[in-house]
Amino acid sequence: MNTFQLMCFLEVAGKLSFAGAAEKLHVTQPAVSQQIRSLEEELNVKLFYRTTRAVRLTEEGKIFINDAERIIAVSDRAKKRFENRTDEDISTFSVGCCSYPCLFLTAEPLRELKKRYDNLHPFLHVVAHNQIFRMLEEGDLDVIIGFKESRKPGGTLNYKELFKAPLVCVCRKDHALAESEETDLDSLRAEKLVLLSPVRGAYIDAAGIGSRLVEGRLPSELYFCESNEAVATLVEADYGVSVLPEIFVPEGTRLKAVPLKDVGDISFGIYYRGPKANRLSGEFIKKMKDFFSDTDKNRIS
Repeated sequence: MNTFQLMCFLEVAGKLSFAGAAEKLHVTQPAVSQQIRSLEEELNVKLFYRTTRAVRLTEEGKIFINDAERIIAVSDRAKKRFENRTDEDISTFSVGCCSYPCLFLTAEPLRELKKRYDNLHPFLHVVAHNQIFRMLEEGDLDVIIGFKESRKPGGTLNYKELFKAPLVCVCRKDHALAESEETDLDSLRAEKLVLLSPVRGAYIDAAGIGSRLVEGRLPSELYFCESNEAVATLVEADYGVSVLPEIFVPEGTRLKAVPLKDVGDISFGIYYRGPKANRLSGEFIKKMKDFFSDTDKNRIS
C-alpha cells in the first residue's frame, strides 16, 4: 500500500469517476484503474461497484475512506515538517534514568538549557538498570542521571557528582518511629521492611547497609518493589517501613522521613561518555549542578 494508491482511491471515491480522478491526478485512466485493483488485492476487498454507466462505493469502500484519509494526513504532516527547514540544525539530547522521580529533576535544568538552544530537542528515557549503561556506552543516551554505582561501570563512562543525598527511614506519620527526631538501623530490626529490588535499589549496597537491613530476616518480613512509587505506596498502606534517599520521599502524603544515624550519604550525579563531557552534556551538567546548589530543591515532591 502506498500513498499514490490511496490518493487514487480518494479521488475516485470523491468524484465517483475514474476519468475525473485521472484528470485531477494528471495520469491516465488505466493507471488509476491499475492502482485501485492493486489496492483491492492487497486489502482483499472490493472498494467500488463499476458498470459501464456508473461507479459507486461498496460498504467496505465507505469504511476504508477514513483510514485512507488518516494515512494521507500523516504522510502530509511528515513532509511538511521538513519543507521549511532553516540552515540551523536541530540539536538532540538524550537523558536516561532508571526511575521517573529522577527524570522529574531534569525539568528546570532543561528549561534553562532551552534558553540557550532554541532548537534543542530533548529525549527523555526511563530505562531498565540492566540496559541503561550499555545504551550510554553505545551512544543511544548522552547522559544518565542517578545514584553512583557501587561498582564502576565498564567502558569509558565517567561520573560527575551533583550532591550527596541522605538516606532516611520512611514511615507513616502515625507510626511510633515518626515521633523520633532520628533513628538507626537496629531500630528497624523490629519492623517489616519495604525495599526496592536489589538491582533497582543498588544505592543501598553503595551505602554499605544492604546486608545489615536484610540479614536474618524472614521472607515474610520483606516486601520488594520495582519502583520508588511502589515502595511509598506500601509504606503508606502500613505494610512496613523503608529506607530511601530523602529526595524520593513524596510530600503531601501520610509519610514522614526520619533521619538515620550512622548511615552515610550517597552520591547522586551524572554519568557521561569519555574522559570529558561534550559541550551540550557539559552545559547540562552545569545546569543540574546549579539547580542542586539550592538545598531546598534537593527533594522530589
